[in-house]
Amino acid sequence: MTDTEASLRAAVARAGRPSSDYDLNPEIRLPDGRTLRDASVLIAVVDHEASPGLILTKRSSRLKHHPGQIAFPGGKVEDVDTDASAAALREAHEEIGLPSSSVRVLGTLPPHETVTGFMVTPVVSLILPGFEPVPEAGEVAEVFEVPLAHVLDPANYRIQYRRWRGERRYYFTVPWGPYYIWGATARMLRALADRMSDDADRG
Repeated sequence: MTDTEASLRAAVARAGRPSSDYDLNPEIRLPDGRTLRDASVLIAVVDHEASPGLILTKRSSRLKHHPGQIAFPGGKVEDVDTDASAAALREAHEEIGLPSSSVRVLGTLPPHETVTGFMVTPVVSLILPGFEPVPEAGEVAEVFEVPLAHVLDPANYRIQYRRWRGERRYYFTVPWGPYYIWGATARMLRALADRMSDDADRG
């Protein structure tokens, strides 16, 4: 087991609370009894010997929802999926051509509620170097890797805001190069970064 795998396994094994798009906006009151749709995303770490990377996608500008945004491979949990991990693997194969046989699932993070009405389970996984992504042209404009060390460093995160329904909505960002990583993607990465940081502090 590599150091990267050991650290990720320890991080996902720690107890933690769910996250949401509203974490930085505690004044927002969510309605009781709201219905959320299950979804999952694949936090896919490529275990390069020198510097592990994290696979992210840039969504197609032609999509109706979140065009051009940076996202994990993933999507809705469908009836054919046995669990969140199966959904994340299926979506990653459809979106970037990642075969499930090349993925080692390490565990999941607590679910994340999005402003668009989804309860998203982040599935943390490890991939051996050598994978060549094949973007699904209708959904994915680009597949790229960001250094894992960059997104695991809490110091690289910033809090910004936009107007949403007439009020300020605050959210995390963790830009890297030309890529503006923000919103739910950044919040889930921040949750992983906090867990990894806690493990380092305990070591």
